Amino acid sequence: MLVQILHSLPHELRARVEVWLPTDLPHPTHPLCEELASMNLSIHHVDIPILRRAYRTPMAVLRLCRRSAALQRRLRTTRAAMVYCTTSAALLAAPIARLARVPVVVAHAQEIWSGSDRRALTALAMSCDRLISISDAVADALPSALRHRTRVVANATPDPGTPSPIDARERPLRFVVASRWNRWKGHGTLLAAWDLAGCPGQLDVLGGPPLSGEVTDVPATVARLAVPETVRIVGEVADPAKFLCDADVAVIPSDEPEPFGLVAIEAFARGRPVVASAAGGLLDIVTDGYDGWTFEPGDVAALAAILRSLTRQAVVTAGDRARRTFEQRYTIERYRREWLDAVGLDR
Repeated sequence: MLVQILHSLPHELRARVEVWLPTDLPHPTHPLCEELASMNLSIHHVDIPILRRAYRTPMAVLRLCRRSAALQRRLRTTRAAMVYCTTSAALLAAPIARLARVPVVVAHAQEIWSGSDRRALTALAMSCDRLISISDAVADALPSALRHRTRVVANATPDPGTPSPIDARERPLRFVVASRWNRWKGHGTLLAAWDLAGCPGQLDVLGGPPLSGEVTDVPATVARLAVPETVRIVGEVADPAKFLCDADVAVIPSDEPEPFGLVAIEAFARGRPVVASAAGGLLDIVTDGYDGWTFEPGDVAALAAILRSLTRQAVVTAGDRARRTFEQRYTIERYRREWLDAVGLDR
């Protein structure tokens, strides 16, 4: 979504933007900086103080303090007109920007805040003039003190054009799941349901282990299936588009609420329905029985029942409706217009 935000900017503003990327974790397989560099943007790798659960140790807190002081000095030198924190993990930059006398501070809330994290992030976000929320679920999790300065701008995805039709011939359905293998993403739930449903087709698993956080050992779990050859572990890919087009149905089996569910609208754009857990931002996207099917998070039996019950005709019909949902609600043109208005750059 950072790429879409940058594309939303008028050309004269984009020429004045600097993108600062953190250096605390190694580059992923397909680094964002390469895509941003292709847009002729000014890219800098900076020791930004990023909030991560792994940093709750005395030495890590000390490093965050040092990075915070360095960021304040850099912001004063840069004399930025606006600081835009693209994730809650970067919210330490908000009060630092205030101390550096940055005129406008904006944060993009892309996570559902809860527990002690919610209290800490709320304190930091009070330094923001505006917050952009990616879904009603994310906005509803914010405290009342922040809601008056929050606008919901649902994510979007580029229109790939007229989708290839789902094959109406009777044959086993093809499913795809595309996400990091964080434990909360529900790969364990999906694979248990797949086994319980009798391995009802072909399942492609995209993604790989996350850089941090609890992990599901997908290869080991697949090896324990009754028919492991029905699951193909693809791994990390630069773009899941081909696999979404090749599939009949996308699955988002998250055990915890998704803040949004970008893969869902990417599937919708290609005329593919979605089986999704009924929580968080996915509830805003998938309408059960219309453009997809939903189940309670973590409910293996309910997910298995859906996988067993799907007919090819039902999938074809839901796929056509999914494409209509995309056209009505998740286009880039709508996103850019709403984002510019929410940030105050359309004036």
